Amino acid sequence: MKVNETFLSLQGEGYFTGTPAFFLRFSGCNLQCPFCDTRHQSFAEMNEEEIVCEASRHEPRHIVITGGEPALQLTQSLVDKLHEAGFFIQVETNGTLPLPEGIDWVTCSPKGAPQTLQPPLEGGLMGREYPHELKVLYMGDGSDPEVYLLCGRYGGGPALYLQPLDTGNEERNRAILHETIAYILKHPKWSLSLQTHKFLGIK
Repeated sequence: MKVNETFLSLQGEGYFTGTPAFFLRFSGCNLQCPFCDTRHQSFAEMNEEEIVCEASRHEPRHIVITGGEPALQLTQSLVDKLHEAGFFIQVETNGTLPLPEGIDWVTCSPKGAPQTLQPPLEGGLMGREYPHELKVLYMGDGSDPEVYLLCGRYGGGPALYLQPLDTGNEERNRAILHETIAYILKHPKWSLSLQTHKFLGIK
């Protein structure tokens, strides 16, 4: 498996913000988002046993599997091995590809305009099941996150988060944050997600 990095930190975003976790970042993605803040092209090869062994060296039994797009590599056997080792498994995905069974918490963060994502979503996560958490990057351009709720069958419904996009421009980021807050106040089913790890200066 192509692993970009592993590290111990606090979950910085969404439902589990502040939770200590072991992070497994896979290399590679099936999307090319211009705003992506992860350099996920580099990697080291690790097999499933090495991944479980590395994760088990640390106390938290919460593992966050991310990328890139983890669904490109994540296998049922790795999920089963991590469960056998006592891990709660959280996966962060763009929702365009199916995932193995039995993942404890799926965070879906769709990227791009829904009309451009609709075809791959039909065969991916959002086309057949609902995630536990939907985390939409809000770009503050008047876009309506509600349209993402039409891209999948959500059953009882996921936890809904809006996360201001980090553009790398401090002035623009402030404007997007204010627009995100204003949107949430008008649409209170959504909650605010901030990249708190960046504020704290941690991974």
